[in-house]
Amino acid sequence: MPFDLASIYTVTRQARRIIVVDLGFLGDSVHLTPALWEIKRSYPQAQLHTLSATVGAQVLSLVPCVDRAWAFPLTPDSPPWWRHWDILTALRRGRYDLAFNFSGSDRSIFITAFLGAKWSVAAVGGRDHFWKTWLIPHWVPRRDRGLPVFEQRRQVLAACGLELGSVQFCLQVPAEACQWAVANTPPKSVHLAINASTHLKEWPLDHWAQLSNLLLRDPDLHLLATGSQRSREQERLARLSQAVNHPRLRVIREEITIPQLTAMLSRCRAHVGGDSGVLHLAMAQGIPTVSIFRQYAGLPEWLPLGPAHRHLSAPCECVNQKDQPCKALDHARCLAQITPGAVAQAVMESLAEPASPPPA
Repeated sequence: MPFDLASIYTVTRQARRIIVVDLGFLGDSVHLTPALWEIKRSYPQAQLHTLSATVGAQVLSLVPCVDRAWAFPLTPDSPPWWRHWDILTALRRGRYDLAFNFSGSDRSIFITAFLGAKWSVAAVGGRDHFWKTWLIPHWVPRRDRGLPVFEQRRQVLAACGLELGSVQFCLQVPAEACQWAVANTPPKSVHLAINASTHLKEWPLDHWAQLSNLLLRDPDLHLLATGSQRSREQERLARLSQAVNHPRLRVIREEITIPQLTAMLSRCRAHVGGDSGVLHLAMAQGIPTVSIFRQYAGLPEWLPLGPAHRHLSAPCECVNQKDQPCKALDHARCLAQITPGAVAQAVMESLAEPASPPPA
Protein backbone atom coordinates (compact mmCIF):
# COMPACT_ATOMS: atom_id res chain seq x y z
CA MET A 1 0.00 0.00 0.00
CA PRO A 2 1.20 3.58 -0.57
CA PHE A 3 3.10 5.42 2.17
CA ASP A 4 5.03 8.66 2.40
CA LEU A 5 8.80 8.99 2.22
CA ALA A 6 9.32 9.55 5.93
CA SER A 7 7.62 6.21 6.64
CA ILE A 8 9.91 4.12 4.44
CA TYR A 9 12.12 3.06 7.33
CA THR A 10 9.14 2.13 9.50
CA VAL A 11 7.71 -0.03 6.72
CA THR A 12 11.00 -1.67 5.74
CA ARG A 13 12.82 -2.00 9.05
CA GLN A 14 12.51 -5.80 9.02
CA ALA A 15 14.27 -6.10 5.65
CA ARG A 16 16.77 -8.95 5.57
CA ARG A 17 18.44 -8.36 2.19
CA ILE A 18 19.30 -4.85 0.97
CA ILE A 19 21.12 -3.72 -2.17
CA VAL A 20 22.46 -0.29 -3.09
CA VAL A 21 22.68 0.30 -6.84
CA ASP A 22 25.24 3.01 -7.57
CA LEU A 23 27.23 2.50 -10.76
CA GLY A 24 29.97 4.85 -9.65
CA PHE A 25 33.71 4.66 -10.11
CA LEU A 26 36.37 5.48 -7.52
CA GLY A 27 35.30 8.88 -6.17
CA ASP A 28 31.57 8.12 -6.30
CA SER A 29 32.07 4.92 -4.36
CA VAL A 30 34.11 6.64 -1.65
CA HIS A 31 31.29 9.16 -1.21
CA LEU A 32 28.78 6.32 -0.99
CA THR A 33 30.53 4.77 2.01
CA PRO A 34 29.01 6.91 4.83
CA ALA A 35 25.50 6.12 3.56
CA LEU A 36 26.30 2.40 3.66
CA TRP A 37 27.27 2.68 7.32
CA GLU A 38 23.96 4.43 8.02
CA ILE A 39 22.04 1.64 6.31
CA LYS A 40 23.88 -1.02 8.29
CA ARG A 41 23.29 0.91 11.53
CA SER A 42 19.56 1.12 10.85
CA TYR A 43 19.21 -2.44 9.50
CA PRO A 44 21.74 -4.40 11.60
CA GLN A 45 20.09 -7.73 10.85
CA ALA A 46 20.19 -7.29 7.06
CA GLN A 47 22.73 -8.46 4.52
CA LEU A 48 23.99 -5.40 2.64
CA HIS A 49 25.07 -5.72 -1.00
CA THR A 50 26.24 -3.05 -3.46
CA LEU A 51 26.39 -2.86 -7.25
CA SER A 52 28.95 -0.49 -8.78
CA ALA A 53 31.55 -0.23 -11.53
CA THR A 54 34.49 -2.60 -11.16
CA VAL A 55 36.84 -0.08 -9.53
CA GLY A 56 33.98 1.02 -7.27
CA ALA A 57 33.45 -2.57 -6.16
CA GLN A 58 37.14 -2.76 -5.23
CA VAL A 59 36.64 0.23 -2.93
CA LEU A 60 33.39 -1.03 -1.44
CA SER A 61 34.92 -4.43 -0.73
CA LEU A 62 37.05 -2.58 1.86
CA VAL A 63 33.96 -1.42 3.76
CA PRO A 64 33.33 -3.93 6.57
CA CYS A 65 29.56 -3.31 6.66
CA VAL A 66 29.22 -4.47 3.01
CA ASP A 67 28.58 -8.21 2.81
CA ARG A 68 29.08 -8.38 -0.96
CA ALA A 69 30.28 -5.78 -3.45
CA TRP A 70 29.02 -6.72 -6.93
CA ALA A 71 30.92 -5.35 -9.94
CA PHE A 72 29.07 -4.19 -13.08
CA PRO A 73 31.56 -3.77 -15.97
CA LEU A 74 31.49 -0.19 -17.24
CA THR A 75 33.74 1.55 -19.76
CA PRO A 76 33.37 4.75 -21.77
CA ASP A 77 31.78 2.60 -24.51
CA SER A 78 29.75 0.37 -22.22
CA PRO A 79 27.08 -1.80 -23.86
CA PRO A 80 23.40 -1.34 -22.90
CA TRP A 81 22.51 -2.32 -19.35
CA TRP A 82 20.72 -5.51 -20.41
CA ARG A 83 23.84 -7.04 -22.03
CA HIS A 84 25.20 -8.27 -18.68
CA TRP A 85 22.45 -10.85 -18.19
CA ASP A 86 24.62 -13.14 -16.08
CA ILE A 87 25.14 -10.47 -13.43
CA LEU A 88 21.57 -9.18 -13.59
CA THR A 89 19.94 -12.58 -13.32
CA ALA A 90 22.20 -13.57 -10.43
CA LEU A 91 21.20 -10.36 -8.62
CA ARG A 92 17.52 -10.90 -9.35
CA ARG A 93 17.76 -14.35 -7.80
CA GLY A 94 18.94 -12.62 -4.64
CA ARG A 95 15.32 -11.63 -3.89
CA TYR A 96 16.17 -8.36 -2.19
CA ASP A 97 13.70 -6.83 0.20
CA LEU A 98 14.91 -3.26 -0.28
CA ALA A 99 16.88 -1.39 -2.95
CA PHE A 100 18.38 2.10 -2.69
CA ASN A 101 19.49 4.14 -5.71
CA PHE A 102 21.32 7.40 -4.93
CA SER A 103 22.14 8.58 -8.46
CA GLY A 104 18.86 8.41 -10.38
CA SER A 105 20.70 7.81 -13.68
CA ASP A 106 18.78 6.06 -16.45
CA ARG A 107 20.94 2.92 -16.55
CA SER A 108 20.86 2.48 -12.78
CA ILE A 109 17.07 2.99 -12.69
CA PHE A 110 16.47 0.19 -15.19
CA ILE A 111 18.81 -2.11 -13.28
CA THR A 112 17.19 -1.29 -9.92
CA ALA A 113 13.75 -2.03 -11.33
CA PHE A 114 14.94 -5.28 -12.93
CA LEU A 115 16.20 -6.57 -9.59
CA GLY A 116 12.61 -6.77 -8.39
CA ALA A 117 13.12 -5.76 -4.77
CA LYS A 118 9.96 -5.61 -2.65
CA TRP A 119 10.62 -1.92 -1.94
CA SER A 120 12.71 0.42 -4.09
CA VAL A 121 13.74 4.01 -3.35
CA ALA A 122 15.68 6.38 -5.61
CA ALA A 123 17.00 9.92 -5.36
CA VAL A 124 16.27 12.46 -8.08
CA GLY A 125 19.51 13.10 -9.91
CA GLY A 126 19.38 12.27 -13.62
CA ARG A 127 17.08 13.30 -16.41
CA ASP A 128 13.36 13.51 -15.71
CA HIS A 129 11.19 10.92 -17.49
CA PHE A 130 7.49 10.19 -17.09
CA TRP A 131 8.22 6.48 -16.77
CA LYS A 132 10.51 6.77 -13.76
CA THR A 133 7.75 6.25 -11.20
CA TRP A 134 6.57 3.19 -13.12
CA LEU A 135 9.93 1.56 -12.44
CA ILE A 136 10.67 2.90 -8.96
CA PRO A 137 7.68 4.06 -6.88
CA HIS A 138 9.41 6.14 -4.21
CA TRP A 139 11.56 9.16 -5.11
CA VAL A 140 13.48 11.49 -2.80
CA PRO A 141 13.79 15.08 -4.12
CA ARG A 142 17.28 16.32 -4.95
CA ARG A 143 19.25 17.24 -1.83
CA ASP A 144 21.08 20.55 -1.32
CA ARG A 145 24.00 20.54 -3.79
CA GLY A 146 25.95 22.84 -1.51
CA LEU A 147 26.53 19.80 0.71
CA PRO A 148 29.32 17.29 0.03
CA VAL A 149 28.16 14.37 -2.08
CA PHE A 150 28.51 11.91 0.81
CA GLU A 151 26.27 14.12 2.97
CA GLN A 152 23.66 14.42 0.20
CA ARG A 153 23.41 10.65 0.16
CA ARG A 154 23.06 10.50 3.92
CA GLN A 155 20.30 13.10 3.71
CA VAL A 156 18.44 10.89 1.24
CA LEU A 157 18.31 8.27 3.98
CA ALA A 158 17.19 10.87 6.53
CA ALA A 159 14.28 11.74 4.21
CA CYS A 160 13.32 8.05 4.33
CA GLY A 161 13.06 8.15 8.12
CA LEU A 162 16.50 6.82 9.08
CA GLU A 163 18.11 8.50 12.09
CA LEU A 164 21.63 9.55 11.12
CA GLY A 165 24.73 9.04 13.22
CA SER A 166 28.19 10.52 12.76
CA VAL A 167 29.91 10.41 9.38
CA GLN A 168 32.28 7.49 8.93
CA PHE A 169 34.22 6.03 6.03
CA CYS A 170 36.18 3.29 7.86
CA LEU A 171 37.90 1.44 5.03
CA GLN A 172 39.54 -1.78 6.22
CA VAL A 173 42.64 -2.71 4.23
CA PRO A 174 43.93 -6.31 4.12
CA ALA A 175 47.16 -7.01 5.99
CA GLU A 176 49.14 -7.82 2.85
CA ALA A 177 48.28 -4.42 1.35
CA CYS A 178 49.37 -2.72 4.56
CA GLN A 179 52.66 -4.60 4.47
CA TRP A 180 53.19 -3.52 0.87
CA ALA A 181 52.55 0.11 1.83
CA VAL A 182 55.02 -0.06 4.72
CA ALA A 183 57.70 -1.30 2.32
CA ASN A 184 56.92 1.25 -0.41
CA THR A 185 56.06 4.48 1.44
CA PRO A 186 59.04 6.37 2.87
CA PRO A 187 58.45 8.64 5.88
CA LYS A 188 57.17 12.14 5.13
CA SER A 189 55.91 11.21 1.66
CA VAL A 190 53.62 13.34 -0.49
CA HIS A 191 51.49 11.45 -2.99
CA LEU A 192 51.14 12.90 -6.49
CA ALA A 193 48.22 11.92 -8.74
CA ILE A 194 49.25 13.58 -11.99
CA ASN A 195 46.60 11.89 -14.15
CA ALA A 196 42.82 12.03 -14.48
CA SER A 197 40.12 10.41 -16.60
CA THR A 198 40.74 12.94 -19.39
CA HIS A 199 43.56 15.33 -20.27
CA LEU A 200 41.05 18.18 -19.87
CA LYS A 201 41.23 17.63 -16.09
CA GLU A 202 45.02 17.32 -15.94
CA TRP A 203 47.55 19.94 -14.90
CA PRO A 204 50.34 20.32 -17.51
CA LEU A 205 53.19 17.87 -17.04
CA ASP A 206 55.88 20.55 -16.95
CA HIS A 207 53.97 22.17 -14.07
CA TRP A 208 54.16 18.85 -12.20
CA ALA A 209 57.91 18.73 -12.82
CA GLN A 210 58.37 22.27 -11.52
CA LEU A 211 56.23 21.52 -8.47
CA SER A 212 58.27 18.39 -7.72
CA ASN A 213 61.52 20.34 -7.81
CA LEU A 214 60.07 22.99 -5.50
CA LEU A 215 58.86 20.43 -2.96
CA LEU A 216 62.11 18.48 -3.05
CA ARG A 217 63.93 21.50 -1.65
CA ASP A 218 62.76 20.10 1.69
CA PRO A 219 65.54 17.57 2.38
CA ASP A 220 63.23 15.27 4.35
CA LEU A 221 60.37 15.15 1.85
CA HIS A 222 59.74 12.21 -0.48
CA LEU A 223 57.38 12.21 -3.49
CA LEU A 224 55.39 9.22 -4.74
CA ALA A 225 53.69 9.40 -8.13
CA THR A 226 51.22 6.70 -9.18
CA GLY A 227 48.80 6.08 -12.04
CA SER A 228 46.78 3.43 -13.81
CA GLN A 229 48.07 1.06 -16.49
CA ARG A 230 46.52 3.05 -19.33
CA SER A 231 49.16 3.95 -21.91
CA ARG A 232 48.57 7.70 -21.67
CA GLU A 233 49.02 7.69 -17.90
CA GLN A 234 52.10 5.48 -18.11
CA GLU A 235 53.63 7.87 -20.64
CA ARG A 236 53.05 10.87 -18.35
CA LEU A 237 54.61 9.03 -15.42
CA ALA A 238 57.68 8.17 -17.51
CA ARG A 239 58.04 11.78 -18.68
CA LEU A 240 57.79 13.07 -15.10
CA SER A 241 60.52 10.69 -13.99
CA GLN A 242 62.80 11.84 -16.81
CA ALA A 243 62.09 15.53 -16.21
CA VAL A 244 62.80 15.47 -12.46
CA ASN A 245 65.27 12.57 -12.08
CA HIS A 246 65.66 12.89 -8.32
CA PRO A 247 66.32 10.05 -5.83
CA ARG A 248 63.51 11.24 -3.55
CA LEU A 249 60.92 11.11 -6.33
CA ARG A 250 59.64 7.60 -6.83
CA VAL A 251 57.44 7.05 -9.86
CA ILE A 252 55.55 3.77 -9.42
CA ARG A 253 54.60 2.46 -12.83
CA GLU A 254 53.67 -1.09 -11.90
CA GLU A 255 50.02 -1.86 -11.28
CA ILE A 256 48.78 -0.92 -7.81
CA THR A 257 45.58 -2.37 -6.41
CA ILE A 258 42.96 -0.23 -4.71
CA PRO A 259 43.80 -1.77 -1.29
CA GLN A 260 47.50 -1.02 -1.83
CA LEU A 261 46.76 2.56 -2.92
CA THR A 262 44.48 3.05 0.09
CA ALA A 263 47.17 1.79 2.45
CA MET A 264 49.82 3.95 0.80
CA LEU A 265 47.69 7.08 1.09
CA SER A 266 47.09 6.42 4.77
CA ARG A 267 50.86 6.58 5.34
CA CYS A 268 51.44 9.79 3.33
CA ARG A 269 51.72 13.29 4.76
CA ALA A 270 49.59 14.79 1.97
CA HIS A 271 48.02 14.14 -1.41
CA VAL A 272 48.29 16.46 -4.42
CA GLY A 273 46.26 15.85 -7.54
CA GLY A 274 43.66 16.94 -10.02
CA ASP A 275 40.00 16.13 -10.45
CA SER A 276 40.16 12.36 -9.97
CA GLY A 277 38.85 9.70 -7.62
CA VAL A 278 42.17 9.38 -5.80
CA LEU A 279 41.50 12.77 -4.18
CA HIS A 280 38.40 11.39 -2.48
CA LEU A 281 40.17 8.21 -1.42
CA ALA A 282 42.82 10.39 0.23
CA MET A 283 40.11 12.44 1.95
CA ALA A 284 38.54 9.27 3.33
CA GLN A 285 41.93 8.33 4.79
CA GLY A 286 42.05 11.63 6.67
CA ILE A 287 45.23 13.02 5.10
CA PRO A 288 45.61 16.65 3.92
CA THR A 289 44.90 17.26 0.23
CA VAL A 290 45.69 19.91 -2.35
CA SER A 291 43.56 19.65 -5.48
CA ILE A 292 43.60 21.42 -8.85
CA PHE A 293 40.30 22.00 -10.63
CA ARG A 294 38.81 23.85 -13.53
CA GLN A 295 35.64 25.59 -12.39
CA TYR A 296 32.33 23.99 -13.32
CA ALA A 297 28.77 23.86 -12.04
CA GLY A 298 28.52 21.52 -9.07
CA LEU A 299 32.21 21.72 -8.13
CA PRO A 300 31.59 22.64 -4.44
CA GLU A 301 29.88 19.32 -3.72
CA TRP A 302 33.06 17.46 -4.71
CA LEU A 303 35.54 19.53 -2.70
CA PRO A 304 36.97 18.05 0.51
CA LEU A 305 36.10 20.26 3.48
CA GLY A 306 38.21 21.28 6.47
CA PRO A 307 41.41 23.20 7.25
CA ALA A 308 43.63 20.36 6.03
CA HIS A 309 42.19 20.53 2.51
CA ARG A 310 42.99 23.18 -0.07
CA HIS A 311 42.03 23.57 -3.69
CA LEU A 312 43.07 25.84 -6.53
CA SER A 313 40.67 26.39 -9.42
CA ALA A 314 40.73 28.24 -12.71
CA PRO A 315 37.81 29.74 -14.68
CA CYS A 316 37.12 27.60 -17.74
CA GLU A 317 35.39 28.93 -20.84
CA CYS A 318 34.76 25.56 -22.44
CA VAL A 319 33.94 23.15 -19.60
CA ASN A 320 30.18 23.16 -20.29
CA GLN A 321 30.44 23.22 -24.09
CA LYS A 322 29.59 20.14 -26.11
CA ASP A 323 32.69 20.61 -28.32
CA GLN A 324 35.38 21.83 -25.97
CA PRO A 325 38.13 23.86 -27.70
CA CYS A 326 40.86 22.37 -25.49
CA LYS A 327 39.92 18.84 -26.50
CA ALA A 328 42.16 19.09 -29.56
CA LEU A 329 45.10 20.26 -27.43
CA ASP A 330 47.26 18.14 -25.14
CA HIS A 331 46.23 20.14 -22.06
CA ALA A 332 43.52 22.40 -20.65
CA ARG A 333 44.57 26.02 -21.12
CA CYS A 334 42.69 27.13 -18.01
CA LEU A 335 44.57 24.75 -15.69
CA ALA A 336 47.89 25.98 -17.10
CA GLN A 337 47.13 29.33 -15.45
CA ILE A 338 47.59 27.76 -11.99
CA THR A 339 51.28 28.14 -11.19
CA PRO A 340 53.55 25.53 -9.58
CA GLY A 341 54.54 28.13 -6.98
CA ALA A 342 50.94 28.57 -5.86
CA VAL A 343 50.44 24.81 -5.56
CA ALA A 344 53.73 24.37 -3.70
CA GLN A 345 52.69 27.02 -1.19
CA ALA A 346 49.35 25.27 -0.65
CA VAL A 347 51.14 21.94 -0.12
CA MET A 348 53.50 23.37 2.49
CA GLU A 349 50.56 25.00 4.30
CA SER A 350 48.75 21.63 4.33
CA LEU A 351 51.82 19.87 5.67
CA ALA A 352 51.86 22.35 8.54
CA GLU A 353 48.34 21.33 9.57
CA PRO A 354 48.07 18.64 12.27
CA ALA A 355 46.83 15.24 11.16
CA SER A 356 43.05 14.94 11.35
CA PRO A 357 40.55 12.07 11.19
CA PRO A 358 38.32 11.63 8.12
CA PRO A 359 35.35 14.06 7.85
CA ALA A 360 32.88 13.90 10.73
